[in-house]
Parts: sequence; structure tokens; C-alpha cells
Amino acid sequence: MHHKTDREIRAVKTTESRLSDSNCSSHTKKMVTATASTPFSLSSSVVFTRRRNFKRFPVCASLSPEVSPLLRAAHHTVDNYVKSGMIIGLGSGEASDFAIRYLGQQLGSGSLHNVVGVPMSARSASEAAKYGIPLEYYRDGVQIDFAFHDADAVEENTLIAVIGRRRSSQEDDYILKQKSIVKVADEAVFMIKEEQYKAGLEGSIPVLVQSLNWLAIAEEIDDLYLGDAEVWRRASVENEGPLGGDFPIVTSDGHNILDVIFTTPIRSLGKSLYCNH
Repeated sequence: MHHKTDREIRAVKTTESRLSDSNCSSHTKKMVTATASTPFSLSSSVVFTRRRNFKRFPVCASLSPEVSPLLRAAHHTVDNYVKSGMIIGLGSGEASDFAIRYLGQQLGSGSLHNVVGVPMSARSASEAAKYGIPLEYYRDGVQIDFAFHDADAVEENTLIAVIGRRRSSQEDDYILKQKSIVKVADEAVFMIKEEQYKAGLEGSIPVLVQSLNWLAIAEEIDDLYLGDAEVWRRASVENEGPLGGDFPIVTSDGHNILDVIFTTPIRSLGKSLYCNH
């Protein structure tokens, strides 16, 4: 499979009977990154997309209505986007676990063949190994034909996806890898629940910053969103306060994680990020 000039990314929203899918084949995925004059970027855990239209269609009829909506989304994703011979970015989270398991079953039955997975975390690597999916570990320049992942939230109007809100401490070290794999994939799908698909995002936006100057950056972000957000350094233990206590998270590449916690819904996350860069 060759890389497309125009890449596409889709958000799959699950309900009891429907999936939502965005078709953006004529638009390039856009990622915002910090410039030399900007020491931080709220986009460190945000995936930017552009779309042409939005359509709704029924989920796989082969699954009964009692089946978990995320399981439906996982089966739909594998059935509709994964082809034999592909290199697949394997996401992390509940829906991704379902998709990895089903992908392994499809490989085992011979419905798919010559598929290689690139895991986004230790969790997805473990699940893939359990279900017999051959693995290749991520490195710069690796070709990825398709990726699926869980998102914490997706903004309705823009399909901007937020990843990296804390689900477990084991996931903290993989935020940049997850974003990198989604970014380089020719096509990507986020599998989300109905309540994660929002007209106005609220809650935390994780920001990765170099640990040596984290406090100055935190103060700059706090000044930028004064009254609208709180900035907490993520700690490895609970209830350590906004500074992260004695045991702040430090990723393997030397980053602290700042949780920018918005106290009111963000009208447009895309505009907010663009305006501040």
C-alpha cells in the first residue's frame, strides 16, 4: 500500500443502533505543532482533522442489539477498513481491545492475511500478541496504512479528537506515540461512545512539556486562559495537588503532562489552538 497525498481520518460514534462516520478523503489531516517562539502546544494530545461531509448508517447487522456499542464499532472498523496486506496502527482502550481481538480472529480464520500491527502502547501490544497478530514496533519512517484508536472526546463541528486523558497510569508514557501513529497513518478511525461526541468540548486537555521548564510553561498557559481553565501537573499518585507533588509523571522522553482543565465548554477548540499559535 502506498501513502496517499491526501489522507483521511474518520470518527466513529456508537449508539444502540447507529455509527457516525466522517468522510474526508479530499482533505489533508492537519496537526498543529509548537514553533520555536511558542514553548508549548495544546495540540500535543489533540488530533486535527478536516472533513467534507458527515453521514450516518446502520452498524453491522450480524451483531444483536444487545451487543456493546463499542464492540459493534470495533467489528465495523475491522470489517470496513482493514484489508489483507496492510500495516495497522493498533490503538489502546476498550474499543481498541475489541478491535484487536476481532482482527486476530479474522486472521486466524483466514478471512484476512498478511496483516501486521504497530501497537500504540504496551496494552495494545499485549492484546495483539494474545490474539496472534504479528507485530512491528513503531519507528520514524514506518509506513502505516490504517490506524484505529479510542478517543477521549471528539468535537462535533470539526472532528478534532482529544487523546491522553488519564485512563490508567500505564498509558501516560504513550501519548506522543499514539498521536504520531495516527498522524502518519494513511487513514484512521476513532471509536467513541455517544456521550464523547460533543458540540463543545470540556474537561481536560493534556499537554506534554519538557520537565525542566514545566513551571514557566504552566504559568504561561494559566495566564493565557485566566479564569477559564486550571493547570495541574499530572502526578503518579492521587491527590498530589496542582504542582504534582513529589512524584510527577515523567515520560520516557522527558516530558511532564499538564492537564489544562477547562471549567466551561470550549466554543471551538480548533480556533482556540490556532489563535494561540
